Amino acid sequence: MDRHDMLLSPAGVDALRTALTRASFTANGIADRLGAQATGAVARNDYRAALRATEDRDPLATLIRVFICDQTEPEPVVAAALAPLTVEEALAGGLVERHGEGLRAGVDLEPYGDDWFVLADVPASARPGRPLHAEHVLGIGGATQTLIGATVRRSVETALDLGTGSGVQALHLSTHARRVTATDVSERALRFAATTAALNGQDWELLRGDLVAPVAGRRFDLVVSNPPFVVGPGTTTHVYRDSGRVGDAIGAELAAAAPHLLTDGGTMQYLANWVHVTGEDWAERVTGWFAGTGLDAWVIQREVADPMAYVNLWLTDVGEAADPQRMAAWLDWFDAHKVEAIGFGIVSLRRAGHDEPIVRVEDLRQRVEPPLGDRVGEWFDRQDWLRARDTDGLLAARYRAADGLQLRQEATMGADGWAVDRQVLAMPRGLRWSEEIDPLVLALVGGADGRLPLRDQLALLAAAHDVAPDELAEAAGPIVAHLVERGLVEPVAD
Repeated sequence: MDRHDMLLSPAGVDALRTALTRASFTANGIADRLGAQATGAVARNDYRAALRATEDRDPLATLIRVFICDQTEPEPVVAAALAPLTVEEALAGGLVERHGEGLRAGVDLEPYGDDWFVLADVPASARPGRPLHAEHVLGIGGATQTLIGATVRRSVETALDLGTGSGVQALHLSTHARRVTATDVSERALRFAATTAALNGQDWELLRGDLVAPVAGRRFDLVVSNPPFVVGPGTTTHVYRDSGRVGDAIGAELAAAAPHLLTDGGTMQYLANWVHVTGEDWAERVTGWFAGTGLDAWVIQREVADPMAYVNLWLTDVGEAADPQRMAAWLDWFDAHKVEAIGFGIVSLRRAGHDEPIVRVEDLRQRVEPPLGDRVGEWFDRQDWLRARDTDGLLAARYRAADGLQLRQEATMGADGWAVDRQVLAMPRGLRWSEEIDPLVLALVGGADGRLPLRDQLALLAAAHDVAPDELAEAAGPIVAHLVERGLVEPVAD
């Protein structure tokens, strides 16, 4: 995409960057100016303290009032804050707009991270009653942050952001990828992304088209996507939300495209919704997306919503809450297709090049230790370790219990004292898995101190529990593999 196809001219972008940096309009600069209490209140959309702290209208104060607190300010004051960018350039690019007797924000200009800026459309909540543009460009919302946190941040040569929107995912990719490509079906979104890139001194390849069409025949080391994943009858009103695909088909479509997008060892991660259909196992449905792909897949379901809450959420998101016909049609579609709930989660795929790929689809509702992307990378690493070893290899390895591993017991008081009903291994860190175990597995994990090979450890357990060593070894292989996959026990390097 041509670098000149931005909200502002290249010279205008340079002038805007000069104005923002000169005024210290950064996340740290704003926090220092407002103080902790007012900064926290702004995050809750309470601007009272921030407005009191910016009454002197110097450039930083004005920029905070206009772009953070969504105030209308006199044109001369805004002109002074934006200089050397002229008001005429800012108006032409939509950066500000006339309102009443002054100027207010025309875009969402958000200082982000240590020294980044992200440009997006003003959110619906800031302009009540004004319908969103069909090609509305989202800023940094909850789903955006989820994908940012879930992405594996390892150095790669090439990275692709499918459906880039404002460009925030590409911005993060630029920290660990030598070359970044970003696509979007919306020309308007690409203008925002191009401006975000230029404002941050980045040079991305920006391509227009639907999903993978603009990069057909090309492969990447890392692909991320926050696609328009909303589930419904396929109606398209807002491109950031609606893909035009019926139901949850976009998740399956991305899975099918992944083998042709990834280099050997490449990873693809995307957000998705999937339907829970009455009488069907949702996990089996999602597992079917990866049949024949040859990819390792780990899908974690983070949230589940009932249809009414789901429809209310997405109608409110675009200011459509007062449209009962739209709501009824959407809910009728769910009823007709026996959809009882909608799941939301993260799909992580890897082109590992094995004949028998690993596919796991599971619930992960608990709070996890951030960043989730590190946990995803570690999960794939553990799969590599397990795949390289047959049963004899597992028995020959030494293991130790993960740092911080806890044993939680539930017991009932009886005539003879406490009787243990249930024992659970729990990790207070990482993915915070918990696993109910029997006494034999507890003894195995308790003895995993890294000194003995598993085979020798099992021989001692077999003698103590009067079990045949071969039978115990055969049963222990899958159990240990599962504990390693969960990260509850760790192999000790030779």
